[in-house]
Amino acid sequence: MRISTIAASVVLVWGVVMASPAGAQPYESRRNGDIVQLEDKASQTVVSVITSVGNMAYGMTVKGHNILRFPFASIEDYKSRPPTRHGIPLLAPWGNRLDEQAFYANGKRYAFDMTLGNINGAIPIHGFMSLTDQWQIVELKHDGTAAWLTSRLDAYKQPSWMRQWPFAHTIEMTYRLQGGVLEVRTKVVNLSTEPMPVALGYHPWLQLTDSPREEWTITVPARTRWLLNWQKVPTGETEPADAFFADFRGALKDYNIDDVFTDLVRDAQGRVTATLKGRTQQIEVTQGPNYKAMIVYSPNPLGTGRGSQVPLPASSGTSSPASAGAGSPTGAQGPGLSPGQAPVPAAPPVNPLATPNFICIEPMAGITNALNLAHRGIYKELQSIPPGGAWQESFWIRPSGF
Repeated sequence: MRISTIAASVVLVWGVVMASPAGAQPYESRRNGDIVQLEDKASQTVVSVITSVGNMAYGMTVKGHNILRFPFASIEDYKSRPPTRHGIPLLAPWGNRLDEQAFYANGKRYAFDMTLGNINGAIPIHGFMSLTDQWQIVELKHDGTAAWLTSRLDAYKQPSWMRQWPFAHTIEMTYRLQGGVLEVRTKVVNLSTEPMPVALGYHPWLQLTDSPREEWTITVPARTRWLLNWQKVPTGETEPADAFFADFRGALKDYNIDDVFTDLVRDAQGRVTATLKGRTQQIEVTQGPNYKAMIVYSPNPLGTGRGSQVPLPASSGTSSPASAGAGSPTGAQGPGLSPGQAPVPAAPPVNPLATPNFICIEPMAGITNALNLAHRGIYKELQSIPPGGAWQESFWIRPSGF
């Protein structure tokens, strides 16, 4: 199998914004229009961010290898085509799926205005901020220890957003590159007069370049796995995660996965680390204590294996919800089916993406449908921000073996 790599031309090099002479410091930060780059010279790592499309990191190259899925020949090619699944998109104000066209907060039901066009489908997914061009750069700097970019999104200034999510707030996102490790820090400030629930997350599209997916292994340190229905919404039932991943580990070739994990096994700092391994390359994703859940998404190109990439019931009359994380049906009943649901025979489909060689390890403030399941008393870990307060957390991406 030919392993796809990202052309070096995707990550362009521009003049340094800072006044320091070239080579004077181990880190650099630079900007060309809506493209920002952070560089760590010692580890030969470059992080590329497009501020006009969700302030999204679309490249993290390590010695020329992009560990983020970016299926475009160049940034110009990307801008000329509809957005697709790539990079590290922010999912806000909620991540993953809701089970109706409404959400609950503080005991009240908030119905979406579906005529606005910024939310779609019977099962709304991933909020409406992932591709916005409203981010403003607050700080772009580097020194002898790191390079970083801080940007702010004033959600309260967008009337169509406030109609759907009536909690005035700002989001501040900082990318910090240090020692070959990318930290993504998010701070949300609640400007409203009521507590604001926190259900956001990120959807990093990761890849290794030294081997195909069937050779990759994954470690997910979690004690609980939530069972999902065919719409990939938690049923409220859970199972021990070791019934799914023995000793927290699995070979991806045996899985067809889009699954929700909680009760994460954390270190003394409250952090949990998931690990993806190839032949020699490795990516660790570490998330801080305010990311209560972890979702892992990697559809099997053969349409087989364990996991919640489950078939649609014949009576549904619908297609799978369209957005990141929505994949093709499989031909066998997996643990993610709700009790009593019969499998639907189907030929293994072609993987919906251009390449099967990716995995998404997603830091989430709460599980899928956290807002509505918390209202029903099923989910107990929903966080909220008091009026005038703030929520803050980081996750880190640490590549090695390149």
